[in-house]
Amino acid sequence: MSLRKVNISILIVAVVIFLLVLHHNFLGLSDFLKQELSDSNPVGLQPIDFIPAVPQRLEDERNDKEISVVIAASDERLGGAIAAMNSIYSHTKSNVVFYIVTLNDTVDHLRLWLSNTALKNLRYRILDFDPRVLEGKVQVDPQKADTLKPLTFARFYLPYLVPHAEKVIYVDDDIIVQDDILELYNTPLKPGHAAAFSDDCDSTTNKVAVRGAGNQYNYIGFLDYKKETIRKLAMKASTCSFNPGVFVANLTEWKLQNITKQLEKWMALNVAEELYSRTLAGSITTPPLLIVFYKQHSSIDPMWNVRHLGSSAGKRYSPQFVKAAKLLHWNGHFKPWGRTASYAEVWEKWYVPDPTGKFSLIRRHSEAYEAKAALAFWSTSVLFLVWLFKVINYSVESWLL
Repeated sequence: MSLRKVNISILIVAVVIFLLVLHHNFLGLSDFLKQELSDSNPVGLQPIDFIPAVPQRLEDERNDKEISVVIAASDERLGGAIAAMNSIYSHTKSNVVFYIVTLNDTVDHLRLWLSNTALKNLRYRILDFDPRVLEGKVQVDPQKADTLKPLTFARFYLPYLVPHAEKVIYVDDDIIVQDDILELYNTPLKPGHAAAFSDDCDSTTNKVAVRGAGNQYNYIGFLDYKKETIRKLAMKASTCSFNPGVFVANLTEWKLQNITKQLEKWMALNVAEELYSRTLAGSITTPPLLIVFYKQHSSIDPMWNVRHLGSSAGKRYSPQFVKAAKLLHWNGHFKPWGRTASYAEVWEKWYVPDPTGKFSLIRRHSEAYEAKAALAFWSTSVLFLVWLFKVINYSVESWLL
């Protein structure tokens, strides 16, 4: 009789274990699907059903003042550039001309996206960026060659991209403009200054601490002050850095000072001497700009670059402040078109769905992940059922004996 009780107890324990495993697998499947739906592709674009209407005050004929806006548009982030341009165009009466810098394999997709949507009235010129100009100037890890983003260096070559302009605005693709871009264009630059940036010590930007030496808001966070070449520059390590994701450039002054050549010089020196700080992995665009423009740049209104919206999934600014911002910048890992980002709904208002349907592949990828996850779940469950059957069978046989 005692043996029978033991067998029944074993059976009950086995059933309980099965139910627990089943519950755990369901939870794991749910978490897995949530992760894959959000992170399976860095684009992760979510289409909306409307295009924001142009404000009433801007419905009049746009004026003749030409504003050159340079923006990079990589294929995997193309939706970001589209939303940024839509927000700029919809908030101004000025004659904005977009200079869209991209790679050759993205040109056709970009042209179709622009010509088959409400953005067909934009004035733009597509510029093909040749990555070969970076040879010898960027250190590439052979095992991580695909991590190099050539278009991040397009801002270094502004006079070559827009040779006729005296002044241009450069913006990253992870921004949304909420006011007339003409105000940013009219930012006054001091004599001898080739560009105006937003300093990282301004009152609207929270300082982002970085593990290791320095912070992301001063020079020591970007440059290796142990290197003699950096020390010889006599740049104070505590100097506020600036964000190069949004800036206004005086191209006449840029050419006079050979800014592009200066930037290329420091890029090549970094390849030879590794001058950039290791505390900010992947930050290879900002350091040469910090060196070349050390105490030689003007400032833009900090409300024209309210940034760090992509540094975490949480909301670091109040809704009132975000609404008042003239330009929102999702710099950081959490892009509004990919992983969960703060105030992504603000970005989504300006996103224009891709008419080519290319991003429908994302949904098919998600379905594939779902199928794989389901298969893994049921395979585990079947194996457990087989094991449970053997346990029950053994228990019954023991009880009969």
